Order: sequence, then structure tokens, then C-alpha cells
Amino acid sequence: MAAEDRGVTRIDKWLWHARFYRTRVLAQSAATAGLIRLNGQRVERSSAAVGPGDILTLPKGRDVIAVRILGLASRRGSADDAARLYETVGETPA
Repeated sequence: MAAEDRGVTRIDKWLWHARFYRTRVLAQSAATAGLIRLNGQRVERSSAAVGPGDILTLPKGRDVIAVRILGLASRRGSADDAARLYETVGETPA
């Protein structure tokens, strides 16, 4: 059974599918560098599991945004598909 079938996926994969990072390697680097928080806890592994309902806090340009995961994807799609994977919860100036 694939992770997507269980309702979870790796954080680096989700960030790439949701188009927060141009490549999966950049998403992995951000996760292992501790730049991302999952439900308020600092992420240090790119293999951390995420699923619908989780809150991610991450840098976006000079700002920090919080997003709620609404869904998972089996592959990277268009920007419109990516936008359906999350909703913005809050935005804080850096």
C-alpha cells in the first residue's frame, strides 16, 4: 500500500507537489535545514510524514506563511492543481 493510499506522504514530496520548491532536492534541503515547522514542531527530516489537516509554517520569499494541507497528490501537476492541495492560514512579515 502506497503512503498516499494511507493519507500521508513525505514532507519534501508534498512541498514539491504543492510547488513551494522548484525541485524536490530543494524541498529536502529546506526540511533537513530546519526551515519548516509541522504543527508547530521543527522538521529536521525530509521523510517526515504529512497529511490532510496538518499545518506547515515555511519561508516564502521574505515572508513566513502557514498553510493547512487539504490534500495529497500522486504526481506534480499544474499550478492550479497545486493550489488545491493547501489553504493559507496566516502570513507574517519577516
